[in-house]
Amino acid sequence: MNQEKYIGMDVHQATISAAVMDAQGKLLMECVLETKTTTIVEFIQGLQGTLSLTFEEVTWAAWLHDLLKPHVNRPVVCDPRKAALLKEGNKSDRIDAQKLAEMLRTNQLHSVYHEEHGIRTLKELGRSYLTLSKDVTRTMNRIKSVYRSWAIPFRRTSGSGPCASEHHRSRRRRPANVHRGRRTLHHLQR
Repeated sequence: MNQEKYIGMDVHQATISAAVMDAQGKLLMECVLETKTTTIVEFIQGLQGTLSLTFEEVTWAAWLHDLLKPHVNRPVVCDPRKAALLKEGNKSDRIDAQKLAEMLRTNQLHSVYHEEHGIRTLKELGRSYLTLSKDVTRTMNRIKSVYRSWAIPFRRTSGSGPCASEHHRSRRRRPANVHRGRRTLHHLQR
């Protein structure tokens, strides 16, 4: 007897609606799980047989994929834009979970790549660094703008950061033919 089970999960922030089907398409179980690590793992470990599981690409997808990969035989994160069956008929979390399980059973899903965890971590760290760098620059520019609007001279005390070049530039000696921002008559006649 075929012990293969197909699990469809409709994932949300607080809860997950799950539907379990057998190889013939018979609905074996439906439940609503709390979106917590222990609850989800206990649910999966309570099922017997060869497990295939699917859920849509959402905010929680990478976390859920990494959590469940060791516990199921085939995890599939599907592209919701290419799952036409989900858009047809009545809509509810329970119905969506059933449709996902059925589409997994009949191999109608388009998967989204979620394998190499190390590269994803590196990408997230790089993205975070760029975002923080831009935020620092934007904040410094806002502060300088406020200072300029009140005619307050702005000089950084440290020699690093987005305004360091302005700080060093302000300490350079002025050329002999420039006097306090005005060019001399001799310079203008050239």
